[in-house]
Amino acid sequence: MNKTVKDLTAGTAGGIAQVLVGQPFDIVKVRMQTSAAGTYKGMLDCAGQILKNEGPLAFYKGTVPPLLGIGACVSIQFGVLEYTKRFFASQNLSRGLGGPDGTSLTDGQFYWAGVAAGVGNSVVSGPVEHIRIRLQTQSAVNPTYAGPFDAVRKIYSAHGIAGIYKGQVVTLWREAAGYGIYFWAYEKLVQREISKKGIRRDQISALNAVLYGAGAGYALWAVIYPIDMIKSRMQTDGFSPSTGQKYKSTLDCVRTVWRTEGIRAFTRGLGPTLIRSPFANGATFLGFEMASRVLNNS
Repeated sequence: MNKTVKDLTAGTAGGIAQVLVGQPFDIVKVRMQTSAAGTYKGMLDCAGQILKNEGPLAFYKGTVPPLLGIGACVSIQFGVLEYTKRFFASQNLSRGLGGPDGTSLTDGQFYWAGVAAGVGNSVVSGPVEHIRIRLQTQSAVNPTYAGPFDAVRKIYSAHGIAGIYKGQVVTLWREAAGYGIYFWAYEKLVQREISKKGIRRDQISALNAVLYGAGAGYALWAVIYPIDMIKSRMQTDGFSPSTGQKYKSTLDCVRTVWRTEGIRAFTRGLGPTLIRSPFANGATFLGFEMASRVLNNS
């Protein structure tokens, strides 16, 4: 297999690992982000209510779209990331920079490779997360959608492709800003160990891959959490005759939330996100690195 196919395949493995580990935390985050103030006393109360009212399987509600979609998303992320890194390495090599093979990238090159990965990822992640959030936030009694495919069918029938891509502008901003930092942080940690110990990338331990992924995940959420909250609000806005449409645009959503709920609304649901992050992101990079080693040695 060529390098790009291997990157895409390894990325899929990382994406599947991310979903299986992170989904229960994610549904608690989304419920807290999109609920009215006072609905839940905190993260544990939210999780307790979900368990009591909907049962343990509710924590994996809406898992099918991310399992399919996030696998594709992470595949795209790593595919674009590695391709962009190779592009920068070739540019470095032609200019006599970046060491003998040009692969010693600068901070800016790592960051922009991450931005490119985020932009490429957003084309798929926007609709995938929209459908997931619709399924996660619908009532357990008389649900609007029977499943992910029913949700796609009904939303497309009523609102067209614009409905499927609802919240895409803020998703694009989130992915570009977040993944630039995310992959920069991970690569800096990896390159630091390679340089310090004089080892190859495939000699980094599985534990360190998890720890570096966890650190990158915290860097990601430190940058994007308020943007993510706005994205969730935009993607759950409208489509319901009982509530109507609250926000005219992304900017109007920011202004309305700030005016009516205050600054704390922008960090609501942060607790489960911070708990989820090291596990989900550690699993993502572990899955990618281990799959890459297998593929590159095959």
